[in-house]
Amino acid sequence: QVQLVESGGGLVQAGGSLRLSCAASGRTFTMDLMGWFRQAPGKEREFVAIVARNGRTYYSDSVKGRFTISRDNAKSTEYLQMNSLKPDDTAVYYCAAGPDLGYFNVSPSHYSYWGQGTQVTVSS
Repeated sequence: QVQLVESGGGLVQAGGSLRLSCAASGRTFTMDLMGWFRQAPGKEREFVAIVARNGRTYYSDSVKGRFTISRDNAKSTEYLQMNSLKPDDTAVYYCAAGPDLGYFNVSPSHYSYWGQGTQVTVSS
């Protein structure tokens, strides 16, 4: 089993920045892919960004150029640096971990482990 704990959410004005962290424990060797997803009220959970164990990354079009995902394998931690935040970025952000099958899988169903979520609110 893997346990994931997010931190770093909060309230920020539009144009501001936040950095989310996700600390993992347990069978962390199974976390070949780590990702961030988000869910706004009344909407489905959506993909934000993914990072593989070797550092290669993939982003949704809505955050490309504004968000940066990274991971520190030695610390079993992943990060999401969010810049130029917009009100549309308001959501609960979840970190996730799953297997690497050779391609970036953006479906939430691919990921076996999830954090409890952290709220990000961007005011206009």
